[in-house]
Amino acid sequence: MIAIYPGSFDPITLGHLDIIERSSKLFEKVIVAVLSNPGKKALFSTEQRVAQIQECTQHFPNVEVDSFSGLTVEYAKLRQAGVLLRGLRVLSDFEKELQMAHTNKTLWEEIETVFLATTKEYSFLSSSVVKEIAQFGGSVHHLVTENIAKDLVNYYQLKQ
Repeated sequence: MIAIYPGSFDPITLGHLDIIERSSKLFEKVIVAVLSNPGKKALFSTEQRVAQIQECTQHFPNVEVDSFSGLTVEYAKLRQAGVLLRGLRVLSDFEKELQMAHTNKTLWEEIETVFLATTKEYSFLSSSVVKEIAQFGGSVHHLVTENIAKDLVNYYQLKQ
């Protein structure tokens, strides 16, 4: 079965990569789908995020990285996926994600959402936290892969 792991991944964190690694053992194919949302101001372009994730996931033979815009369920139909993957960190994530899962089900009855709880070491981690630490010059090497840490340092050095 094909699973889609959709998100903005701006940037991808070790928590995201944990979900990708674990789901790659559960599904025949996992497509990490980077949402291109022109209404949101992302730190990195969609193309940059795809390239970053490809570099981080190249050692997983059944993981593909792609981008999309529009409704996630329409993208899932296009890619013939039957599952949407969602990571859960805290209780508030569950409330939001459950609502989205029910909404997606109204849009396409055949789609299933699978929730994976993050490992406890990443339960606090979000892309927003990583960006805030990097913005103020803190080390993010324990939160993201080396390529992402370098990209963040370069981004914020150029902003100064």
